[in-house]
Amino acid sequence: MRKPNSTSSLLGHGLQICLVAATATCSAGASEPTSSSESHSDDSSRFSDEAKPLQIDTFPARPAPLIEWGDAFLGTGNIRHAFTLPTGAVWHPSFWVYGDYRTAVQTYQNGTGRITEWANNLNLYGNLFLAATERIVVGIRPLEQNGQFTGYTFEPKGGQGWNQDFGGNTFRPRTLFFEGEFGEIFPKLDQSDKYPLDIGISVGRQPLTLQDGLIVQDEAIDLVSLTKNSILPIGGSTLRASAIFGWSEIDRSNNIRDHDAKLIGLDIAADYPESTFQGDVVYVPSSGGSDGLFLGLGMTRRFGKINTTFRVAQSIALDIESPKVETGTLLFAEMSLTPSYGQDIAYLNGFWGIDGFSSADRSPISGGPLGRVGILFNAVGLGHYGSALSSYPQNAAGGALGYQMFFGELRRRQLTFELGGRTPTSGNTQSAVATGIRIQQALGRRYIVRFDTFGGLQDNSREIYGGRMELQVKF
Repeated sequence: MRKPNSTSSLLGHGLQICLVAATATCSAGASEPTSSSESHSDDSSRFSDEAKPLQIDTFPARPAPLIEWGDAFLGTGNIRHAFTLPTGAVWHPSFWVYGDYRTAVQTYQNGTGRITEWANNLNLYGNLFLAATERIVVGIRPLEQNGQFTGYTFEPKGGQGWNQDFGGNTFRPRTLFFEGEFGEIFPKLDQSDKYPLDIGISVGRQPLTLQDGLIVQDEAIDLVSLTKNSILPIGGSTLRASAIFGWSEIDRSNNIRDHDAKLIGLDIAADYPESTFQGDVVYVPSSGGSDGLFLGLGMTRRFGKINTTFRVAQSIALDIESPKVETGTLLFAEMSLTPSYGQDIAYLNGFWGIDGFSSADRSPISGGPLGRVGILFNAVGLGHYGSALSSYPQNAAGGALGYQMFFGELRRRQLTFELGGRTPTSGNTQSAVATGIRIQQALGRRYIVRFDTFGGLQDNSREIYGGRMELQVKF
């Protein structure tokens, strides 16, 4: 994005004009006028009359991606080249290649067996930037396929060995979509901007998240969506509505691909003076009697110094209940605040799963819908290292209390402590309690080192524990 670098200078000139005018008025009424240098020589708090440009010497250098063709990513200066389409749209193409690489050594004991492994993942993306509202994105994950990652398994001994046998799907695109705005692609249709043609279009294989991952959380689903922004609701500032149709790559609540499933949804978000609301309706038809209807409503609001989010989600099995879809309700709440005179965050999150709530779509690496509760419930998305506490809410209640600390002027080091637990409300699910620690440290401009560890107890005093060290490289 290109922004002029003269904002500070303009503000400075405005202040100087006001100060000079004020000085002149005071001097005109004085019985013995003195020179400006004499009257203000001892006033250290006065703004200088000398204009200075924006001070950028201490700014960090621009983070260049792996490959740049055309205009630089986050660069400055004039646009190098552009052309006009017959529709009237002006495109100035640029192509950037970027991504990240994750590698981790980790061990995990969930009460039934221990897994120790070295796991790797590579996300590589190409972004064809056409205009501020139009782009084409392609991405591959050559080291992961259906939740299996390239690496080496140390334990259990029966599974010891190298993991990497993805065949012809290794370089299959996991991301491939186009997004743009109808009014910007066809500006000749409404040159005076009288009609509501600002409709966002997105089509292809792309990530989708609804209700913070409670209803849908998938990194690659084939879909088309139409989005209308800037709708003015009564009493609110803006409303956004998106119609979604997914036709392939749909994983059900059990994290397994359903080749016969489709996804039809409506996502609405509205801003009001004190709250932001989000509502979702999703219908998933499939063969074999596994159709499901999913509803969600969320509210984000600040009460004094406390930030809050409340969500309720409902799943309805329209035919018979199965691992793909069950009928149930999930209540979720999160609260956080920043203590005075600091930047740390204290948080308290909780959930209550009534009957067998299930999500409409969950990818193999996203775990269950309780990942937002805390680091003890969240799947790391790399290898077979699971969450300390089960992230599936069926007939259970629980929560997490945590504190996140930031260190350094740029907060490049983070330390998080968390205590969490869950207990069954009915059925045969297990109760468990655990405590966890996460440390993250940025190194240079492209590296992050992360340490995770947890320990806890399940029913019958069975120990659960885990530890991992990860290096992430961004390029």
